[in-house]
Amino acid sequence: MTVAVDQYNSAGWLQRHFSLARQEKLLQLFILLTAAILSFSVRLFSVLRYESVIHEFDPYFNYRTTQYLTEKGFYDFLNWFDDRAWYPLGRIIGGTIYPGLMVTSTALYNFLHFLNINIDIRNVCVFLAPLFSSFTTIVTYLLTKELYNSSAGLVAAAMISIVPGYISRSVAGSYDNEGIAIFCMLLTYYFWIKGVKTGKIIWSAMCSLAYFYMVSSWGGYVFLINLIPLHVLTLMITGRFSHRIYVAYSVVYSLGTLLSMQIPFVGFQPVQSSEHMAALGVFGLCQLFAFNEYLKAKLSKPNYDFLFRSLVVGLAVLGFLTGLFLTIIGKISPWTGRFYSLLDPSYAKNYIPIIASVSEHQPTSWSSFYFDLQLLLFLFPVGLYTCFKQVNDANIFIILYGLTSIYFAGVMVRLMLVLAPVMCILSGIGISSMLTRYCKQIDPTPPNVPTGASGAAHSTIGAHSKTSSTQKRKQQRFENNFFMKNEIATFFIGLSAVLLCMYSYHCIWVTSEAYSAPSIVLSARSHDGSRIVFDDFREAYYWLRQNTPEDAKIMSWWDYGYQISAMANRTIIVDNNTWNNTHISRVGQAMASSEDKAYEIMKELDVNYVLVIFGGLTGYSSDDINKFLWMVRIGGSTDKGKHIKESDYYTPSGEFRVDKDGSPILLNCLMYKMCYYRFGSVYTEGGKPPGWDRVRGAEIGNKDFELKVLEEAYTTEHWLVRIYKVKDLPNRG
Repeated sequence: MTVAVDQYNSAGWLQRHFSLARQEKLLQLFILLTAAILSFSVRLFSVLRYESVIHEFDPYFNYRTTQYLTEKGFYDFLNWFDDRAWYPLGRIIGGTIYPGLMVTSTALYNFLHFLNINIDIRNVCVFLAPLFSSFTTIVTYLLTKELYNSSAGLVAAAMISIVPGYISRSVAGSYDNEGIAIFCMLLTYYFWIKGVKTGKIIWSAMCSLAYFYMVSSWGGYVFLINLIPLHVLTLMITGRFSHRIYVAYSVVYSLGTLLSMQIPFVGFQPVQSSEHMAALGVFGLCQLFAFNEYLKAKLSKPNYDFLFRSLVVGLAVLGFLTGLFLTIIGKISPWTGRFYSLLDPSYAKNYIPIIASVSEHQPTSWSSFYFDLQLLLFLFPVGLYTCFKQVNDANIFIILYGLTSIYFAGVMVRLMLVLAPVMCILSGIGISSMLTRYCKQIDPTPPNVPTGASGAAHSTIGAHSKTSSTQKRKQQRFENNFFMKNEIATFFIGLSAVLLCMYSYHCIWVTSEAYSAPSIVLSARSHDGSRIVFDDFREAYYWLRQNTPEDAKIMSWWDYGYQISAMANRTIIVDNNTWNNTHISRVGQAMASSEDKAYEIMKELDVNYVLVIFGGLTGYSSDDINKFLWMVRIGGSTDKGKHIKESDYYTPSGEFRVDKDGSPILLNCLMYKMCYYRFGSVYTEGGKPPGWDRVRGAEIGNKDFELKVLEEAYTTEHWLVRIYKVKDLPNRG
């Protein structure tokens, strides 16, 4: 009884002190904060399972550079020449990276220390992506609210808080540029929509600052600086261009371009590269459009028509010739290979194998779409339809964003990250519009019987209100004619609730199984269901750090360069930056050649140790044997490697085999011998012969051999990482 009275008193207190609208806003705020907290907490699976472990490959480079920035300061960071990477070339770090991620982490680290909260910079890096995912949830709500309404914003915020397509790059330990870049991108879009709707310079200036943050964080800003001009051009074509659009885009382009050029890695690209020319062209069109409106107001129609035709033809010819001339003399750089790959998915495979070899650059399969988006795939068209029904300047932008991103995500699996936010936004709009419609169909009171309050109101309304009330009653009678209206509406609402619960379950399952395990610490299930952890990578890097000279040079395939430099603190020949195709090609040639030829290349590069990844014992499929054909293709893509032909590593029937029927060139190349050295006497499965490769499902064809130019230095517990020392030249020839 006391509890009931307390609840009644609290409810009465809310009613006395807060209006209905205020109570609704408080409820929305509570739901939004809950979604933000959920977004943060659901990304902590890896921390709970593997402590503070940084994931993947690129995050280790980001962590290493953040450490340097924290210890040395910003200006030393910008001028840092890293002599431990790309030996003997080195790398200028400050001029070849997007520093936004490192600066953000360092600023947060210094702020926490200013508050006397002692936290290690590693933990800041581990938890930065989950923190910004919470900010992304809030910005998604604000953007969707501007596009449709607050209800759709809450649904979109809840969806993006757990969508696997975004969790894949924002889980704890995923210290990569995309962890903060998606927040920057949505923040830029939010300010852009505010600028378009209001025409105020302040919102456009805020959009420019958010764009600057985006440019400093991720190379995907090119998508953004092409989408906004596409929106403006579409508004021009559809006759929706106005003074608001002119002010918004002029400020965003001019101020945003000047700010973006302050990033050393970007420099003058916004006014020189082909990827930015669309933005410049639309900016010029805006000025011409405004000048055209001015002339139309000042000149008579005959004079205006003559001048308009002359200017259009003259400026079109002049612009084309100017662009052609600047391109010929090299002032406008051509499109990059990655940009060509977006327009033609087969381009990289045919011309730039180093780009095609990256798994993130492969086309996206249909199963990946469902795996990362699930229910959103079916709600996305509903949201598009809803936006098409209520076309305005803001909705045109989200329609363009959705259509372009779904194309690019299909071309390159990495861009699933760009698609996930708009999927959540349009799905939130779609499900919100449908639930709003069907919830109105559930009416417990008869539509034609007014309540006492409505009867009192009817006694005071005028003729116009009576007409409006009559129309409403007609509409209610029309809606009441639907067969089993309440039952169908109730069924649809129940079905929507079930589907959303299934979406939540799917997202949590995908996060737990696919995106919470770091690639550097592998795990598997034993026959009894217990978890087995393979920590061979960290074991090998620790061995390198403790047992090799400080000036030792390590050669491996470029995938592992960042991890070796960050965890082993040793000089590497190539790493994941992949800026020098010739240098990577030399490593590929060494791996694909016989021992004698490989020894010449290793001595040319001053290599002391060679590291390979081998999964034949444990069944780890992402090892160097499965990547070997890319080494062959990249090694044979330069002049020095023309003698390396991919066809030489296949059987006469065109198969890539490691057994006795494999190509003799393959069975005697350096990579094969390093992976399978001493493996011919190892039993891996019951009932199988020694030397059985569990990944390839075959008995290796070359078992009894000895290494001539290398000696085994260290092999990890599960044989995942094998390290070899390069022998010195003999004293006598």
